[in-house]
Amino acid sequence: MRAMTEPTPFPPCPAPFNMARHVLQAGSTTPDRIALQILRAGGAERWSFARLIAAVRGTGTGLLQAGLAPGDRVLMRLGNTVDFPVAYLGALAAGLVPVPSSTQLTRPEITRIAHEISPALVLAADGAALPEHPAPVLAQDALHAMQDLPACDWHMGSPDRPGYIIYTSGSGGQPRAVVHAHRAIWARRMMWDGWYELTPEDRMLHAGAFNWTYTLGTGLMDPWAIGATALIPEPGAPLGLMLRRFDATIFAAVPGVYRQLTKDGRHLDLPHLRHGLSAGEKLPEVTREAWRAATGREIYEALGMSECSTYVSGSPGRPAAPGAAGFAQQGRRVAVLDAQGQPVARGQEGMLAIHRSDPGLMLGYLGPGGPELPLRGAWFETGDCVRMGADGAITYVGRTDDMMNAGGFRVSPLEVERALAQHPDIHEIACTEVSLREGVSVIAAFYTADAPIEEAALMAFAAEQLARYKQPRLYRHCASLPRSANGKLSRRALRTDFEAAA
Repeated sequence: MRAMTEPTPFPPCPAPFNMARHVLQAGSTTPDRIALQILRAGGAERWSFARLIAAVRGTGTGLLQAGLAPGDRVLMRLGNTVDFPVAYLGALAAGLVPVPSSTQLTRPEITRIAHEISPALVLAADGAALPEHPAPVLAQDALHAMQDLPACDWHMGSPDRPGYIIYTSGSGGQPRAVVHAHRAIWARRMMWDGWYELTPEDRMLHAGAFNWTYTLGTGLMDPWAIGATALIPEPGAPLGLMLRRFDATIFAAVPGVYRQLTKDGRHLDLPHLRHGLSAGEKLPEVTREAWRAATGREIYEALGMSECSTYVSGSPGRPAAPGAAGFAQQGRRVAVLDAQGQPVARGQEGMLAIHRSDPGLMLGYLGPGGPELPLRGAWFETGDCVRMGADGAITYVGRTDDMMNAGGFRVSPLEVERALAQHPDIHEIACTEVSLREGVSVIAAFYTADAPIEEAALMAFAAEQLARYKQPRLYRHCASLPRSANGKLSRRALRTDFEAAA
């Protein structure tokens, strides 16, 4: 049996269509329901759906009055406030193309982006680095004032027209501009059952910031599209307390957040929580087990990427077996391909690929003539190395650019990390292949612990867990491990820093 799936039927995106209208349509039928609560230790700021919809459509009016026209791009330099999702949806409502960007980007970095996307307007928070670009800049105070303007009309059109642009994390090199269609939000409905088991009665607490795409999609857009309530804690708010006090029913976070919540081994009493969600990087089994012990609840993992959001996941209705990421969601068509672009047999490793017909797949990377979708035949290759089991379950092995080579054997860093993470004194660990000198490379392990651990002891521990060719040849104690702005572990940074210091 070949490692590919045939999708079950999924209704096509209606036309004409507007992404912002779709996100807010369910809430318009329950205008007094709470759409958003911004959580603080001393209470919460509440936004009803009526208030949210008015702010979004007023912002759309203001952007049009500023001289913008449908199709214009709006570069967002906004921080972790509710103005971010309001401006994002306001731009979409008016037919503009928002381009979110991290406020941590430097002036040279954001200048490169601005010259690539040619924005008609820059929305800027105080202190955010601005690009060297002729586009006018609208300050956040002036943007916020637009929320009180009369409602704009929904800009309706083809669901396949460009809706928004996001940038990849740069794990494959230079960050790339990903152009998504308005229909991308419709495709996210596949996650409602395939990952979240989301209902209108849910209260989704996302641990991330407003201006992070994981929060924007899973924490805000998806709950609002079904008419549920989104809970976003302010930075520094105690998450365990927030989950309990505000009756969260679903919790979404990256693996590191789950690890922090369970590191002291205490029980977490969360009577309303049904389950947790994890994405962004592989969830370690030790973290899953610690969460289960602390809460009695499960974590359901998802695999995705900027180019297609999440498309493989476990769910309460179809949980993945230990070690597996999950199954292709309803409506998805995926395959595991060999080096020649042909599906491998089930159980064999290969590159995960998404069929070009997937409604959530990007229009393409921004190019001089418009979006360019790189395909091999009918498939978009993700760069993820996986195996597909006989039951269709997909097990993540690692990124193709993270795979290590030991004496001709390919080794997944995740496999080595999982084994060594069981050492009682190690807090976090990351493994990568490093070059000692030209033509000589070894597997190296970088770890955090209260104090350096004797290397001989670590080698003996690894010998008990791993085949010889999988064992690291050197170990380095670190104060912390490098991560991207989105919290993803950066093995590339470890490798670069080590080789620069050698």
